[in-house]
Amino acid sequence: MNLDVAEEEAAIDMTPMLDVVFIMLIFFIVSTTFVRDQGVEINRPTAGTAKVQKTQGIIIAIDNQGKSWIAGQAIALAQLKEHLAVKLAQDRASSVLIKADTTTSTGDLIAVLDLVRSLGVESVAVATVQP
Repeated sequence: MNLDVAEEEAAIDMTPMLDVVFIMLIFFIVSTTFVRDQGVEINRPTAGTAKVQKTQGIIIAIDNQGKSWIAGQAIALAQLKEHLAVKLAQDRASSVLIKADTTTSTGDLIAVLDLVRSLGVESVAVATVQP
């Protein structure tokens, strides 16, 4: 009988450790930020003066064929102004990040940049990559 009591006392209770592991898992899931994918592959140009910038605004991608993309949805330049105005009102964003492909024409980039500025957005940035 004394042998059974000794074996029972030597057992380790794993419940508190599992509770801690699950709490840590929940913490990491909640604190993780997710990157919104644009639905198109963009080869950004390189720039030696590129800086890392935190953005919580709207991301517009311009592919190598000149198509504009917002949140994985292709949008023609003619409809971009209306779509962007609605998106700015919904997100209450004060900044826009433009991701243009290296082969995108300068005219397409300037057209989107001008359109964004015409909507009153002060903070507009063009995404680049550090070499």
